[in-house]
Amino acid sequence: MKKSAVFLDRDGVLNEDTGYVFDPRKLKWIEGAQEAVKTINEAGYFAFVVTNQSGVARGLFDEDDVQALHAWMADELAKFGARIDDFEYCPDHPEAVVERYRRTNIRRKPGPGMINDLVARHNVGVGGSILIGDKETDVEAARAAGIKGYLFPGGNLLTFVRSILAENPGSFRNRQG
Repeated sequence: MKKSAVFLDRDGVLNEDTGYVFDPRKLKWIEGAQEAVKTINEAGYFAFVVTNQSGVARGLFDEDDVQALHAWMADELAKFGARIDDFEYCPDHPEAVVERYRRTNIRRKPGPGMINDLVARHNVGVGGSILIGDKETDVEAARAAGIKGYLFPGGNLLTFVRSILAENPGSFRNRQG
């Protein structure tokens, strides 16, 4: 059985985009973010994070830092009774300072690779799935993966998620297939 998903960009959607966030002490949640994730969970959807992390390619931090931040975020969300079912990130950038990350990669948004990998790994039904991002490249990645993309304009994420649920009562229900 397939289950629909909500794919969330990280910086600018779940947390404030203050530039290359990797230290939990410097992460500031977007208003309503934890509650929005819990609402997505309670509605029966997978909740996934898909995030470009070019700070790794730029030598500002390493992949262990990204993974540690995601583990910390998961722990913080659990305090609200919320969960991210899986985190995907792409450390690559075509102009990377760190040689091993200097490449073009379909996993880097606007490419659909991170979304497609999660769809395959978790048996996601794309028909009822969406992506919420804060940049046009997020929406392009969603479109390339065959799902609907929404631009989060800022403000309260819970309010935004609720408006999407209300806007798409037929198509956003957790559907099979």
